[in-house]
Amino acid sequence: MTDTSTLEVEPAVTATIFGDRLDVVRRYVADLAQHGEELGLIGPLELPRLWTRHVINCGLLAPLLVSGRVGDIGSGAGLPGLVLAAARPDATLVLIEPMERRVDWLTAEAERMGLDNVEVVRARAEDVQLDGWLDQATARAVSALSKLIPLTAPLVKTGGQLLLMKGARVDDEIAAARKVIARHHLIDVEARELGVGLVDETTRVFVATLD
Repeated sequence: MTDTSTLEVEPAVTATIFGDRLDVVRRYVADLAQHGEELGLIGPLELPRLWTRHVINCGLLAPLLVSGRVGDIGSGAGLPGLVLAAARPDATLVLIEPMERRVDWLTAEAERMGLDNVEVVRARAEDVQLDGWLDQATARAVSALSKLIPLTAPLVKTGGQLLLMKGARVDDEIAAARKVIARHHLIDVEARELGVGLVDETTRVFVATLD
């Protein structure tokens, strides 16, 4: 069991981001802080920035979700999948993760959080067989857009969206992925910066619609 004394103090802005769902998110943070390192879900240096670097970063994406079926590709610790499921109980989050111990964590943690809008699927993104199309797909800290788009776009219905969380070089990645974007019939492509004026560490998202 991890010493959680270095866990970041919850920033005041969390109330604005998560509203009446904050208590559910707090449960997730407490559980991840206590067990995340021993389960290999987060690194030993993440506790002092768990809220700002990870949970708030993911929570800023919640307003972009539709009230439909949203896939989180390579869900890992549940960032962003479990955070989004907590923030948006009107959406169904499909957490796709290949590693058995992470699948076990996601399944158990969703139950501990009292979430009934989570499906956990053990599979690699390139091999997954879903029961129906996704309305949206997201992923965080996985790989470059040129590799990530071919993994996520085939899972999303026509008219659905990709919401891929990226870093500061997202515009460069978009430029490098021009051919891949065209091949997968993506339109309305843009890079959005979320949380401007609200948080110091904003969230950058690649947004595109499947034509």
